[in-house]
Amino acid sequence: QVQLVESGGGSVQAGGSLRLSCVASIRTFSAYVMGWFRHTPGKEREFVAVITSSGGRTYYADSVKGRYTISRDNAKNTVYLQMNSLKPEDTADYSCAAGTLLQWDPTEYPYWGRGTQVTVSS
Repeated sequence: QVQLVESGGGSVQAGGSLRLSCVASIRTFSAYVMGWFRHTPGKEREFVAVITSSGGRTYYADSVKGRYTISRDNAKNTVYLQMNSLKPEDTADYSCAAGTLLQWDPTEYPYWGRGTQVTVSS
């Protein structure tokens, strides 16, 4: 059974930073594409960033490009999301997801964590 557990969320002032972590209980973690998505009430789940299984390629939503960095440590079954220069509009519940295809579409990811809340105040 696959489990993804996020941590690192919290409350921060605009301009601040947070680092999210997602630990996966997947035997073949290094075979999975890992993505970060965010969701706010009343809106659809939004793609944030994705990293290939080897970590060699990363892609970002335009809204976070230059501020966020996705990375992974396959030896630790962990994917990270470093978030800098945070803005109030970044406030959301952030979830990690595991899949086999390099996709921006959240419906293509079969495995999800429960999420961690990030709140950015102005």
